[in-house]
Amino acid sequence: MFLLILLFVVVAVIVAVGLCGYGGRTLADHGLRRAHAAAVLRGLAALAGGGACALYAWGLLAVCGAVMTAEDGGTDSSPARSCRTAGWQERSREGVEIVDHRVTYVPLGFVCETSDGGSYDNGDVPGYVNPAVFGLALVGAGGVIGSVFVSERRWVRAGG
Repeated sequence: MFLLILLFVVVAVIVAVGLCGYGGRTLADHGLRRAHAAAVLRGLAALAGGGACALYAWGLLAVCGAVMTAEDGGTDSSPARSCRTAGWQERSREGVEIVDHRVTYVPLGFVCETSDGGSYDNGDVPGYVNPAVFGLALVGAGGVIGSVFVSERRWVRAGG
């Protein structure tokens, strides 16, 4: 699982760099003052998408660290060290043990599962990552939709 998450980090970083390059080039080629609205929206949508991918990669690195810590075997490996949050010893005395862990990708997090059927996020992913990724992805999607709408309107006006 650790290597798969690292692969996702690499892919997210490559996509982020590509989107930021495209967005920056689009805005630079057309210029903000003389560009059509569709070009500006496309450029801003690409920059927002690049920001979302970069933040997602940042969160994946936090999950990667939690997975690496949890999968580290040895005499002190049960329960997983990544799941030892505040109050885990009190819950253990009450009979609620940490039995497993998993990674959630949307929303991004490292989830510890307990013997009573419950689960909790260990908090390794910074709290701003998921809302910021969602917001930037929403802005990017809105920019793409707006760009298509503006381009279509301009095409219809031109008699196409």
